[in-house]
Amino acid sequence: MKKLLKIFALFLIFTITVPLSSCTSSAPDANTPHSRTGLYFDTVITITLYGNSAKAESRLDDVFSMAKRYENLLSDKKEGSDISRINEARGDWTTVDSDTAEALEYALKYSESSDGVFDLTVGALSDLWDFKNNTGTIPDESAIKEALSHVNYRNVEIDGNKVRLRDPDAKIDLGGIAKGFIADKMKARLKKLGAKSGIINLGGNVLLIGSRPDGKKYTVGIQRPFSDDGTALFTLKARGMSVVTSGTYQRYFKKDGKVYHHLLDLKTGYPYDNSLDSVTIITRSSTKADALSTTVFGMGLEKGLEYVNQTKGVEAIFVQTDGTITKSDNVDKLYDYSLVK
Repeated sequence: MKKLLKIFALFLIFTITVPLSSCTSSAPDANTPHSRTGLYFDTVITITLYGNSAKAESRLDDVFSMAKRYENLLSDKKEGSDISRINEARGDWTTVDSDTAEALEYALKYSESSDGVFDLTVGALSDLWDFKNNTGTIPDESAIKEALSHVNYRNVEIDGNKVRLRDPDAKIDLGGIAKGFIADKMKARLKKLGAKSGIINLGGNVLLIGSRPDGKKYTVGIQRPFSDDGTALFTLKARGMSVVTSGTYQRYFKKDGKVYHHLLDLKTGYPYDNSLDSVTIITRSSTKADALSTTVFGMGLEKGLEYVNQTKGVEAIFVQTDGTITKSDNVDKLYDYSLVK
């Protein structure tokens, strides 16, 4: 419950810092916000659309059906999901939905381009730590080494809609990319249905549809690390962008005064200890932002900053454990930044 309260507090930041028009009958149709919240992918998701009530509610019905469908495809924790079936097949070929195959192709692409800093086969290791339920148990070192021996994206083989793991003990975990992939699919569907303005917030993974109805940029708040009430550290103004943060404070436990968080170093099997509390990625694709937030965090400040500054259409904001904030060059002017005093 405590974790869900933290996530809900973060959701409040995002909605409160996005100026919403009054919902009274006198409000112009185009300016009227319609929001719906649900629990999917082990997190609180909220989608806000503007405009005609009947159309907005119908569109919300549509995308929340998508949320349920994608959870049943891409969650490795959902019994009978495509990912669970692959993991349980122990090396045999598994036929999956075309959307699952597409998500896996993206995950494999980012695993390859990051040289394994991001790895879709992290499942054996992430299951061992189990940050969703773990309140303070550090896995045995021998168990970590054993789990690491099964983390290798090269063991994933995709042939059309058929997938298999060459290592029968390997496990796929799409937690580092699934929400971004789903957000992009939702945005494409909503635009096809005629939505012009809106906010897709999948547990703090935010994707903006167009601009606010008045043409201005949305304001998105980024949480102050380890803030129990979800207080914002800084805000971004943007339109049409994805804003995704990977942070040590999102899933963690404390043991003997040390924080053990869910961002795992695949060289050691333990949480990264690189003096970073969070990395926020700003770019158009939510799939890309999701994968890069994990990857760039793993690279650390110096290498991560160098990587982002060399990548067109991507910006990053790093928050170090001492509170120092470092921004990439923002040469493409993807967002406006404001520190919350």
